[in-house]
Amino acid sequence: MAAFPMRMIVLLGGLLLGGRLAADTFRIAEYNIENYLDEPTTTRIVKPEAAKAKVREGILALKPDVIALEEMGGTNALLELQTSLKAGGLDLPYWEHVIGNDPEVHVAVLSKFPFTARRPHTNESFLLAGKRFRIARGFAEVDIKVNEGYSFTLIAAHLKSQRTVPEADEADLRSEEAKILHSIIEARLTANPGLNLVVLGDLNDRPDSEPIRTIIGGRSKKGLVDTRPTERNGDDPPHSDRRISSRKIAWTHYYAKEDVYSRLDYILLSHAMARSWDPAGTYILTLPNWGVGSDHRPLVATFRTSNEAHAGGSVKDAQQSSNSTR
Repeated sequence: MAAFPMRMIVLLGGLLLGGRLAADTFRIAEYNIENYLDEPTTTRIVKPEAAKAKVREGILALKPDVIALEEMGGTNALLELQTSLKAGGLDLPYWEHVIGNDPEVHVAVLSKFPFTARRPHTNESFLLAGKRFRIARGFAEVDIKVNEGYSFTLIAAHLKSQRTVPEADEADLRSEEAKILHSIIEARLTANPGLNLVVLGDLNDRPDSEPIRTIIGGRSKKGLVDTRPTERNGDDPPHSDRRISSRKIAWTHYYAKEDVYSRLDYILLSHAMARSWDPAGTYILTLPNWGVGSDHRPLVATFRTSNEAHAGGSVKDAQQSSNSTR
């Protein structure tokens, strides 16, 4: 029998090893795309084409393999974004779209990798001052298979904004939504302490606030690690003095009315997922004229399917760095 060319032997060998020919890194992004609507609602207008183009530009610059989106319109708007990204060279064929109690904007996920399970959360509710409320935007929860040897669970959330509403205090509503999100996280990690879990989204509060502390859950084994993406602006690598490292620019949202820059968007990890996290590939995108697209900036985190700790820092180091910013 004729000998196989060396290139063919390598190819077949890779296929026999469970399809591991694909790169062993992947990227997960998060982006509130501010009213990405293709038809008007009672309180929101159609997103201008220039704004849609800037959103696409940001996503294409990040090249995520998975992205969670907040303030997405209906499914037609999501599919339009998916199609336009594919035309720009980014094919994310798998999608999830979750409709909560808010009839206008929703949570969505686009992915290069297939979903093996979907568990949308839309009916969870809570009592506040004797009145029953449902979580406004719902939570998207999907299990994602990167390859034969690596899978993870992603939970995407968009908590109540800081804008006042007549029904109840906005901070109380957000705190109750955070408690429900924490209960879902707690249930997943109780059932499987070694679960690769990513919790991300626009959580609409500061890192030291009660809702964020509730979601992170402290420093126990079931607590989450805050990746705290920052700008890539030429700074040195993380400083041994964490007070200096924490001064890197980490704001994700601009509120024009009060001229305030805040960190409201997060990518949080279980301990197992943090072992495959690459801090060097984790950052906030700095894009010229970013505000044309949204009042938020997109975040991205990079991971390796080897599930090994990286030179960028251990889980313990990441937790300590996160705690130093509170």
